[in-house]
Amino acid sequence: MAISSVLKKQIQDGAYDAAFAKLYAADPAVIAAQRARYIRTIENFEKEFGADREVRLYSAPGRTEIGGNHTDHNNGVVMAAAVNLDIIAVVAKNDNNTVRFISEGFGKIDDIDLSVLTPQKPEAEHSASLIRGVAAGIVKEGGKVGGFDAFSTSDVLRGSGLSSSAAFEVCVGAIFRGEYNDNDMERLNQVEIAKIGQYAENVFFGKPSGLMDQTACAVGSAITIDFKDPSAPIVNKVKFDLAGKGFALCISDTKGSHADLTDDYAAIRREMESVAACFGKKVLRDVDEETFIAAIPEVRKKVGDRAVVRAIHFYNDCRRATELCDAIKADEFDRFLELILEGGHSSFEYNQNAYSIKNVKEQGVPLALAISQRVLQGRGAWRLQGGGFAGTIQAFVPLDLLDKYRTAIDAVFGAGSCHVLSVRNYGAVPVEETM
Repeated sequence: MAISSVLKKQIQDGAYDAAFAKLYAADPAVIAAQRARYIRTIENFEKEFGADREVRLYSAPGRTEIGGNHTDHNNGVVMAAAVNLDIIAVVAKNDNNTVRFISEGFGKIDDIDLSVLTPQKPEAEHSASLIRGVAAGIVKEGGKVGGFDAFSTSDVLRGSGLSSSAAFEVCVGAIFRGEYNDNDMERLNQVEIAKIGQYAENVFFGKPSGLMDQTACAVGSAITIDFKDPSAPIVNKVKFDLAGKGFALCISDTKGSHADLTDDYAAIRREMESVAACFGKKVLRDVDEETFIAAIPEVRKKVGDRAVVRAIHFYNDCRRATELCDAIKADEFDRFLELILEGGHSSFEYNQNAYSIKNVKEQGVPLALAISQRVLQGRGAWRLQGGGFAGTIQAFVPLDLLDKYRTAIDAVFGAGSCHVLSVRNYGAVPVEETM
């Protein structure tokens, strides 16, 4: 914690350069850009909330899903990785038990009275509901909450499948943990913060998300997550050096909006659970796969064919998530790429979340996949990721094809649409000089 004017000078003088190298990249140009970004965010905080206050910095990354598309909400297995795009927040405590939170570019302030920790209908599907929900979740877990003022900025692409909402939720959780719970990593460890973020999104925001996004953003690194017991997911970090294999991770933004897609997402979970209900279970993880396969003739009559093929996707993609991890551990990168392609086909063909049937003229995701196939066929791998229906795709691109690939994507979706990223080894954390 430091006075804002002092903190700006420390950043300008390079005191945080080592931290920025760990969070983003060791490239001097990247570090310089982060210096400017953090200083600008502090200055914006000062304009809104006053200068020379004691402030602390927080950061939470976006994430990319590597395997296990829409498997988490049915207690499946996923592989994901935190990336070096993040939300950062400049935070100062206040004494009025109110959170005042401004997100750059949104033109309004969220003003949340923490004496009320129940869902408020006018806040549904707005960021204020997430802040209130995270506070309620902290209290439910025996933690403390209190007022703070915050100004944030984010380069996690909204509606992109990089989980901007999950990054926001776990960032707020990290702030409450840091400001009012002495950064208690036992009671409020990274996985607990993730679960609290999911609770806020499900109960207060009104979106029935799984837990993968929040866990990947909260924990950091490349990870596998087994949700067989969602109250205690098994999280394992995996060493993942793409550059060492001569590849880059590209996330390409097709500029599609997720604004009207909540029911499309909810339908995937609802239909998978409808299949499970045919066997007296709540989630597919509790239904034996061979039992399901044998019963398909009866199940399709009860719940329809789309639910059946989405269930088939669930079982296959859970298996693939584990196999992806195994391929990396065994240094079988060609097999890893094969599995990425298989998962992409399964999402498109069986899970059917490449585009929304409500707007069939907008198919940015399939178009980006087609371009990827044209450039990378036989050399790399590509797939849709995240919720799907709109937003981004993911590609593993050989470094010698990187310029060609980026040019092809940017030509269709606009300059800067293709983002070259790296895996980040830190989750939702205070940003300190020594990390």
